[in-house]
Amino acid sequence: MGKGCFGAFAVWVLEMQVSPQKLLPAEHRSYYLFGEDRDALLESAEALLAAGEADAVRLRVDVSELERIEVESRSQGLFGPQACYALVRNAETATPKQSEHLLKLAATVAPENRLILCAADITWKKAMHKKMLAESLVVSAEFRLPTAADFKAWCTKYIQQENLYIEHDALEMITERLHGMREATKQLIGRMKLYDHGEGVNFDVKLVGELLGEHAPEDLDDFCHATAMKDIRAIKLLRHLLTNQQVSDVQLLTWLSMRLNQMLMYLWYQAKGERSPIQAARIFGAARQHITKEVQQWSAPELMQVMKDVTQAEKLLKGASIESRIMVLERLTLRLISNHD
Repeated sequence: MGKGCFGAFAVWVLEMQVSPQKLLPAEHRSYYLFGEDRDALLESAEALLAAGEADAVRLRVDVSELERIEVESRSQGLFGPQACYALVRNAETATPKQSEHLLKLAATVAPENRLILCAADITWKKAMHKKMLAESLVVSAEFRLPTAADFKAWCTKYIQQENLYIEHDALEMITERLHGMREATKQLIGRMKLYDHGEGVNFDVKLVGELLGEHAPEDLDDFCHATAMKDIRAIKLLRHLLTNQQVSDVQLLTWLSMRLNQMLMYLWYQAKGERSPIQAARIFGAARQHITKEVQQWSAPELMQVMKDVTQAEKLLKGASIESRIMVLERLTLRLISNHD
């Protein structure tokens, strides 16, 4: 194979392992990211993929799609060769044959290109893991679960970057409930920003508790379960919550989005072969009783799409639509329960 995105290239350098904080700027060709903190790992992987030449070809693939990298390495841009950056999302699930393919790719990255291998929760005894750490051309970084203090510091910085105001006790609530769950925390802070709408809202324990679903009536969980099961009862429960129980649309969407996110995480860990996806995905609350049946109604691509629909509904409720909140939420619920793969 001629020189392409991952054409033959070899030079001996010292084995290198760096801290996650020193991965950027992206100055190397091959990266191997591993450890228990999946959210932080994927966040850094995306940052490495985004860095560099604006017109580079960027690929996100699973270990079952490594041929895409090979195909890209044989293609040329209309105006000459382009840099190629590839991110492999689930290297920890690689078979022995796929592992050898990954090792070969990692050792033969051309100078202008970049390969990022993500191996969250990889078994330390796995042969590929040991070989990857010993590969001289690969820069590796271990993502350990953050301490409570580290996660609180990260939350504080993220909230400040979004120009939000939060009381100390409310911040403590977030770090306690969502410890280590960066994506869930980002989603919560995104909703806080939508709720704030540039008005300088002071987020206290009561308000954050509502956004987290801490003070949710039982009917709210019934609504989430019915929606997850694609049951028409969800429409009746929605009207009851909004009209009779006066549940806020922000709380309702937060609770629903959290359930969808839990289902997506369950499917992800199930696909990895985890013995207990509920435990691995840190499923909490009433969802633990229902989620095994709920996920049977959905595929991962479906869930990812409807989570985008929920985000769009949130924007409409924040002033981007002249429709009533009941109409917006009913249309969203109908879309979810009628969604089929």
